[in-house]
Amino acid sequence: MVRWLPPYGEYTAPQKKFRAREEAEVVASIQRTAERYGDQVRRVFLADGDALVLPTRRLLTILATIREHMPAVRRISSYCLPRNLRKKSQSEIDELAAAGLSMVYVGAESGDDQVLAAVSKGETYATTVDALNKLGAAGITRSVMILNGLGGDVWSAQHAEHSAQLANETQPEYLATLVVSFPLGEARFRAAFPSWSPLDQHGLFVEMERFLSGLELKRTVFRSDHASNWLVLKGTLGADKERLLAQVCQAITAPASAPLRPAWARGL
Repeated sequence: MVRWLPPYGEYTAPQKKFRAREEAEVVASIQRTAERYGDQVRRVFLADGDALVLPTRRLLTILATIREHMPAVRRISSYCLPRNLRKKSQSEIDELAAAGLSMVYVGAESGDDQVLAAVSKGETYATTVDALNKLGAAGITRSVMILNGLGGDVWSAQHAEHSAQLANETQPEYLATLVVSFPLGEARFRAAFPSWSPLDQHGLFVEMERFLSGLELKRTVFRSDHASNWLVLKGTLGADKERLLAQVCQAITAPASAPLRPAWARGL
């Protein structure tokens, strides 16, 4: 798999900036990669920012270049901020799907408008639903990420409930949860969200139980196995909902007997 950026995970400041590379530079990079690796490349990830911020014409050129020079590629994926799809029509997204864009990672983080506003996400429940439904209509696989603990102790319940509602309304193919953490420090986060206070381990499990209980998914692959998670959860929802809930309930009521990660293994 060819990557130009490690995958995102923890909460980072929304002010982080990136610059779109020149089209000729991107095309040349694809060609050089193809010359070096030939037909070994099966997956390509467009990065390092949200590639879908680019005009559709440029994206189609990039996708066509990948198809031409890397014919063995079977999956092309990208990050996606929902707001960057507002300027793209359904027909444009359909074109991208037909040209080879097959999977998109959406860091929704929360389905609650108060939480999204407090963390300056730049999105709302409605904008995220609209983007996910556009992608789904085009046949693009959607992987959605929710941040466990993002609402702090004050808004934990509504964060869990509205995030579950978001997933129910859009039925993404993949759903993941990570525990909110601050690799660059939390001072700026607290300055913008002064009422926020972190959930302890027990509170995170209670929030996860509320989130899972609210999910009504037909066939979504669920993963809560990022290094930030105390409890590793894997399954398909809804088939494995009761099993996953039982694992979380064990962590709530009898944490000493639950298979929790030790703090040193969380890599934060």
